[in-house]
Amino acid sequence: MAMLWWGVFPYICLGSIVFGSMYRYAYHPMSWTSKSSELLERRWLRIGSMLFHWGLLFVVIGHIMGLLIPIQVYQWLGVSNTMYHTNAELFGGFFGLVTLIGMTILLLRRIFNARVRRNSSPSDFLADALLWIVIALGEAMTTIWDTVNGPYEYRTTVGPWVRSLFTLQPKIELMVHVPLLLQIHIIASFVLFGVAPFTRLIHMYSAPIIYITRAPMQYRSRVRYAHRPPRERS
Repeated sequence: MAMLWWGVFPYICLGSIVFGSMYRYAYHPMSWTSKSSELLERRWLRIGSMLFHWGLLFVVIGHIMGLLIPIQVYQWLGVSNTMYHTNAELFGGFFGLVTLIGMTILLLRRIFNARVRRNSSPSDFLADALLWIVIALGEAMTTIWDTVNGPYEYRTTVGPWVRSLFTLQPKIELMVHVPLLLQIHIIASFVLFGVAPFTRLIHMYSAPIIYITRAPMQYRSRVRYAHRPPRERS
């Protein structure tokens, strides 16, 4: 089971990301979108989306700092374990809560708003539910498990395991004694990544770089145009 979950399953999900995204881009390029429902309901979408996306931005930064940067780097910089975990719990817990609140608003909006619900596909509900589960598990690990049991040093287990995936030599033994709650959080995260190419979450794999270089859109005032003499309009 350890080999399955920590040596095989991650690559299945990563393969789904790569080949699923390639398939969708090649055969369904017009569906590569987040399927905005702003025209159906605007108020709760603005609140939930703002909280979710800003919170998620800092959560992702925190994961990069904790999983991709070796613990030796922090030790070389003079950052003690106590300092690191105190800040991780404070800032990680705060932004995780912000993200969870935003996702809860978006999920409840999709369920209870009749117009949004009628225009939602099963994949939309699946994506929102998986997002909520992953975020809730991560927040529970940071704010509840660490408070009760003390900070878990994932930089010596989960971090090296994640980095070993990129070298195609997964260190499965590092994940055997990881807390169950964190294991479920990681597995649910890989499930989310794996199904993303087949849901509206596909847009998270896109970087709108073209927005920086594209020509500005030109707008003309309807009011001024309407008051021009007929000859000028033509």
